[in-house]
Amino acid sequence: MIIVVIVAIIAALILFIKLDTGAAANFTDDVLRPVLGQKAVGFLEKNFFNVSDELQQITDKNGLKDIPQFVNHDIASQATPIPLLKGLPNIDGEGIWLNKPLKAFPNKEVMAYTFVRPDTTRPFAYVTLIQMDMSVFRLGAVAGKSQPGGPVGNPGPGKIPSDIVTDGKLVAAFNGGFQYRDGMYGMIVNEKTYLPLEKNVGTLVGYSNGSLKIVDYQGQDLGGNIAFIRQNCPILIQNGQIFAQNEINKKLWGRTFNSDIYTQRSGVGLTANGNLIYAAGNNLSPQTLATALKMAGATSAIQLDINPFWVRFSIFEPKIGGDYSTNSLTKSMPDGSKDYLEGYGKDFFYLYQK
Repeated sequence: MIIVVIVAIIAALILFIKLDTGAAANFTDDVLRPVLGQKAVGFLEKNFFNVSDELQQITDKNGLKDIPQFVNHDIASQATPIPLLKGLPNIDGEGIWLNKPLKAFPNKEVMAYTFVRPDTTRPFAYVTLIQMDMSVFRLGAVAGKSQPGGPVGNPGPGKIPSDIVTDGKLVAAFNGGFQYRDGMYGMIVNEKTYLPLEKNVGTLVGYSNGSLKIVDYQGQDLGGNIAFIRQNCPILIQNGQIFAQNEINKKLWGRTFNSDIYTQRSGVGLTANGNLIYAAGNNLSPQTLATALKMAGATSAIQLDINPFWVRFSIFEPKIGGDYSTNSLTKSMPDGSKDYLEGYGKDFFYLYQK
């Protein structure tokens, strides 16, 4: 038995280090966790990410090796550049919003992207940001076929509604929150409760009129005409103030044990004028993820899924005949478009035209 465990651990580490793909992520979830248990695998992940982070500090002190490579090189946006942190080497394009042209909105800026570095001690930690004009878009949520409600007998459809797809309105889709075993955070879609709401948790609420809000849920009335609710981890930003450093939240950031683990993380925030911002980056803590979102203008924010492979943002462009061309936000990001269209085990969000 000991030999089997050792071989399994070595295999998982090789997959993570050499491939960093879904094979590694699925092997860890489907094989290692049942055999070793949640705490043991969490301990291994913690040490793996810590060692990886320390090695990167040695080999990439200036942060110039893994600058985000966007799929397209679009024109500069009219949006105001993001003020950058002092003390980091200059990199062309950092903090400069690029307009993401969409065929449905010719000659109009409704989506823009850029990257920033939110950690002066880790110049190699890049956060890709994409901002969406919610005056022309709506956000929907989909419960996965197995997560988060599957373990309690509430599986979801796992795919984008067919009417959104066939009408050519789909614009983008991105990862949701944690699995059931990593927090049991609530999710409700179209009045169906996949998991009940938890208190003291960051909560994204979408309404039938298209409006969104992010709150620290304490049991308060969230109002009527709710289209969806998704919770995940303690709130990152509230009223423009970062709460990720709060000591009482240290063990609530997922199976990486505490908020000091530097790994791939994602999050979503809202600006004062209601724009939606999605953020994803490497070697991040909740604190530095929150810093990046605040730099981009978010006044409220929550963390979404973490760790390699689960962090993904796909852009869809309709083609003649009802199909879509798709690409990921960056070249290194996994493409989740097929999963989102055909059926995915985990929950996610989708963006579509009003």
